[in-house]
Amino acid sequence: MLFELLSDIVANDDVLLIVKNNGATSEIMSNSLSIRQKEKWITIGDNDGLAHMHVNSELIKSAEFIQKVKPERISFGVQFFDECRERVLAAFFTKMYNDSKKLIPARKKAYDDLNQKYSSKIKF
Repeated sequence: MLFELLSDIVANDDVLLIVKNNGATSEIMSNSLSIRQKEKWITIGDNDGLAHMHVNSELIKSAEFIQKVKPERISFGVQFFDECRERVLAAFFTKMYNDSKKLIPARKKAYDDLNQKYSSKIKF
């Protein structure tokens, strides 16, 4: 189910994938990313391209759809956690608002559809 969820996420344009730890942060935009799985490794992006990531599917134990209220807007995303509830990966839906700071219904629907398909909290 992890591969299916990640596939559905990267099928959307303008989703920012973030891997962050104390020493580094990596950000990759989902636009036109390929995704494939070989054994436990899920590769997002072209292995020979400028940017890609490898996700160890055995270490991702859960995911949650999140909405964070910020001044003037709400941030929409999905966070992926290991067995210690440490965040391993996050996917944030960007460009959710127009120039007038109004939520774009089609973008919100894409997020809501995924949330409904998988539920707010997922165990792998």
